Amino acid sequence: MNLVSGLGMLLGGAWASGINLYLTIMVLGIAGRLGVISLPGGLEVLMHPAVILIAALLFLVEFFADKIPYVDTTWDSVHTLVRPLGAGILAYLGTSGSSEGAQFAFALLSGGVALDAHLTKATTRVAINTSPEPFSNIIASVSKDALVLVALWLVARHPVIAGIIVVSFIVFSIWFLKVMFRFLKRVFSFLSGEKKPEVS
Repeated sequence: MNLVSGLGMLLGGAWASGINLYLTIMVLGIAGRLGVISLPGGLEVLMHPAVILIAALLFLVEFFADKIPYVDTTWDSVHTLVRPLGAGILAYLGTSGSSEGAQFAFALLSGGVALDAHLTKATTRVAINTSPEPFSNIIASVSKDALVLVALWLVARHPVIAGIIVVSFIVFSIWFLKVMFRFLKRVFSFLSGEKKPEVS
């Protein structure tokens, strides 16, 4: 695998981990065992039955928690550290054939990409929770898991395309997060009964 493809696989896996770490680990482990994808470096550990089983159980918990308004926000808050850290560990293991400096650099890059994906996802879900009906939450959750599966398919079959999409997503998310933070600030200001200062 050349450098560009390897970087695309790294970025795609990091983005997927930032959205749903447990689904990413489970799918990569199963795909590795089935020979669908050749896991690089130390990522072969993901193929261990115990790793797949634990990832599947945690994914099952997240699957239900992610569809309940406000429970999903609490779950995301806890995983603000877990997802980027998990993505960093996966990158460190996946580049085990490189120097320690390169491994650490790739781990930091993957953690940053995962954090960006996580913040975008979590902020979007907080905004969706301002809607009184529950269906948008369920649709958003299912769509999120579907996107992770698409991302992992691209990582396995078209890693360069996966990398390009992730870079494009990061550029978009910078603008998106600024807009969402302004929106949420206005919503919470309204709910708390604060009045905007008059402009003279």
